[in-house]
Amino acid sequence: MCCCSEDCECRPLGFLLGLPFAFLSLLISLVGVLVWIVGLILTCICPCCLCVTIIVEFALALIKAPIVVMEWFISKIPC
Repeated sequence: MCCCSEDCECRPLGFLLGLPFAFLSLLISLVGVLVWIVGLILTCICPCCLCVTIIVEFALALIKAPIVVMEWFISKIPC
């Protein structure tokens, strides 16, 4: 992938601008890991509880946050 190609998928400026926000979302994803572990333990204890499943799904979204933030920032910066 070259920055001068027609598809313009390489955007180093968007990557650099997104790094502080990716760091913050990385901290949030660490919280998501803790919530995910607690949610899995609660799901093993009581698998019939639907609210725990929703919490685990939310924790997975928090874990994926840094990747989503970086993709969003890179897509907003023009070539």
